[in-house]
Amino acid sequence: MRPNVLLLCTDQQRFSALGASGNDEIETPNLDRLASQGVLFENCYVQNPVCGPSRASLMTGRYVHQHGLWANGVGLPEHERLFSKDLAEAGYDCGLVGKFHLNACFGGRSEKRHDDGFRVFRWAHDPYPGSSENEYHRWLHTLRPDLAGAEVDYDTLPAEIHYSHWIGEQTIDFLTQSRDRDKPFLFVANFFDPHHGFGAPEDYVRRYRDKALTRPLPDDLAGKPAIQTEASHESYAGHARGFTSYSPGELQEVKAAYYAMVTLVDDEVGRILDALDAEGLSDDTLVIFTSDHGEMLGDHALMLKGPMMYDQAVRVPLILRWPSTIPAGTRTTELVQWIDLGATILTAAGLQPRGEGQDLLPLATNRAAGRGWALSEYRNSGHPYPTPVHLTMLRRDHWKLIVQHASPATARTGELYDLTADPDELQNLWDDPLHRDIRTELQEFLLDVLVATEDRSQERVADW
Repeated sequence: MRPNVLLLCTDQQRFSALGASGNDEIETPNLDRLASQGVLFENCYVQNPVCGPSRASLMTGRYVHQHGLWANGVGLPEHERLFSKDLAEAGYDCGLVGKFHLNACFGGRSEKRHDDGFRVFRWAHDPYPGSSENEYHRWLHTLRPDLAGAEVDYDTLPAEIHYSHWIGEQTIDFLTQSRDRDKPFLFVANFFDPHHGFGAPEDYVRRYRDKALTRPLPDDLAGKPAIQTEASHESYAGHARGFTSYSPGELQEVKAAYYAMVTLVDDEVGRILDALDAEGLSDDTLVIFTSDHGEMLGDHALMLKGPMMYDQAVRVPLILRWPSTIPAGTRTTELVQWIDLGATILTAAGLQPRGEGQDLLPLATNRAAGRGWALSEYRNSGHPYPTPVHLTMLRRDHWKLIVQHASPATARTGELYDLTADPDELQNLWDDPLHRDIRTELQEFLLDVLVATEDRSQERVADW
């Protein structure tokens, strides 16, 4: 029997913003329960540390250098195929609510829609005023017409009219009312939180404001690529505040708000899972919880995301629950990637995977090992720098290599970390003579990875 698929995705939630990951400061009881009922992948890496390229890798199962959506504001090429389209053509009833971000949607424009296979498509890129197609605003102004045209802090609206609550409401509506009951379903619930701006309903922030929350991981960035010092002073290539402009009190408030956003999402996930139970769907549904990238949150003297490949930016939560297939309470440290999710979903549905992804279910049930490495690419992907910044990260075993590419015949820089000896990525070994051999070996391995994952899908019709 083909399973239903419920994909729950947040925006900018780093791997450690989860109680089940060992964070005793944050309240995520529903996500912790989900992890206890399935498998928690402790080392899941996204393919890019900003939204659009990462989400394109999720939906296509392809790396950034393959699918072509190399930066926010770049559209996914028309010929790229989404796994949701495969499911729709195979008889799945497909729906989505919230953010998608496979095309530009800046300055109030609507996002150009791909051939995605979604019958239900309740799009709202974010909670802020913009496109007239933003369905969250249509819903909000039906409930609260007094807010239409008013000056509103959408991040701090009460929970019952918050964007995250709207995601929960629309997901529950699909599960209980809108789905085609004669078909298996795919439903994608894309939360916007815990994305900045850093705000949440006051009653949620109050849970954390007076707690003694851990301070950011200190780093003077000495010995790190110079672009990180620039980003420390000004995030987003000068379009947002940098870490150095925040006072300790402001950093405390930011972390409280960030945790509050995650807890609000957790409450909505709890309501969604309860609805799944009430409909008798839980045993036959593959539930996936994850996020599109992380958030620096002041660690390494950095905020937000951008030209950086620390775990806080590119390592995310990943939980899978499928009671008939995945043993409860499973954890794995295997290196997995976001491109693997589409392959996992298609294989579970009895379909042939596309792209470079690998089915994660054998890893979850100890029937196979993973590929042993992960790749992430940044191609001036966030707010563009005048001199483009291009990074490629390879994680293999306990080593992390980040190459900052230069123009040919100019000096190259980068980072090298031994995550066993230095799990916080503080000591950059790139220029250390004692680690020259391992750096060379990893750079050569990275070249092999890039060649192996080139797009050679164009048919060869003859020898010449």
